[in-house]
Amino acid sequence: MNFSSTQIGKGIALAAFVGTIARLISGRFLDIGLKCSWPVRWTVVLAILADLCFIQAGNFQEYLQAQILLGLAAGFYWPAVELAVPLSCGNYPSMRGFSLVRSADALGMSLGALFGTISALVGVIKMVYILDIIWMLFVLAWLIVSPITDRRINFTNQKFISKQTVIETETVSSNWILKILPLLVISFIATAMFALLQSSLSLDLVQGGIFRPPVTETWCSALIAIQLVLLVVFQWPVGRWLTDHDVSFGLGLSMLGFSVGSLLLCISTFLKYGVFLVALAQVPLSLSIAAFLPTATEAIIKVSPKYRKGIALAFFSQCFALSAVIAPVLAGYLLDLYGNGFILWSIMSLACIFMLALNKSTITSY
Repeated sequence: MNFSSTQIGKGIALAAFVGTIARLISGRFLDIGLKCSWPVRWTVVLAILADLCFIQAGNFQEYLQAQILLGLAAGFYWPAVELAVPLSCGNYPSMRGFSLVRSADALGMSLGALFGTISALVGVIKMVYILDIIWMLFVLAWLIVSPITDRRINFTNQKFISKQTVIETETVSSNWILKILPLLVISFIATAMFALLQSSLSLDLVQGGIFRPPVTETWCSALIAIQLVLLVVFQWPVGRWLTDHDVSFGLGLSMLGFSVGSLLLCISTFLKYGVFLVALAQVPLSLSIAAFLPTATEAIIKVSPKYRKGIALAFFSQCFALSAVIAPVLAGYLLDLYGNGFILWSIMSLACIFMLALNKSTITSY
């Protein structure tokens, strides 16, 4: 594939839009009793089809078809797999379950980045899609042999569910969205940090700071590798430690870490050897990611009504998609306007402080 940046951007935007619709559909079906295994199975099939399209994509139209399939796969996946965690835990604390799942996510991202780098170095980048197909077939076989644990009543009894719970669902306050709104705002800022660390930080380093000289792409790759390694190392112990605290504490800790990390990135622009401060900033930033991921999901599960958890998780996962589209665009504008990342990281540090205050004032009962 040899597409322009504009074409690639359109494809990503289309995938994000399709993913939004798929998330809401998946969340709604989960709320009326669909077993969690089914959306995950759809995800696997759609991901395989997307990989096949990417392998043979020779024009922009075929590339867009692949992105649509990828967006559908991601959309169906997230609400289902997040809801499956507490349903699979039994008497085991769901917070630890989320920590374990997030650890698997971190390890998967690290291995994916490693395989992608190796494929690019040896000149067979499409090998990534072939490897993904192999893993997806393995996951599909696993789901057929051992479906995800789901103790809820079967989807085929939908009419029974509606009659039995109509009184309960009618008494659920229509203000439940307002209850999770602070969580969604905090989640948007946190996931915006994820997106900026994966994209805009590299641009900032290559461009250089006020006194910090530009660094090579090798340094950028090394810093991203540090992020991933630290996340793999921190995710399980941090998540397990946070099970002994309420979710407000975990969210506050993550916002504080993001603010400190952003402040270090901001200060680094004034230092000749600021790249070492950037490397140091990865410690609080990785700790914050490790604290946020399981805690925020647990908070959404706790605060959402029984028959709205699927759609609530759909809204939560949508924060990742929105921030991944919006944050890099705004960051790119600020980097072009000011020529360095001082303003960008200052804004993010202050935003995280505001989120810390929001968490303290509104999320004290979760």
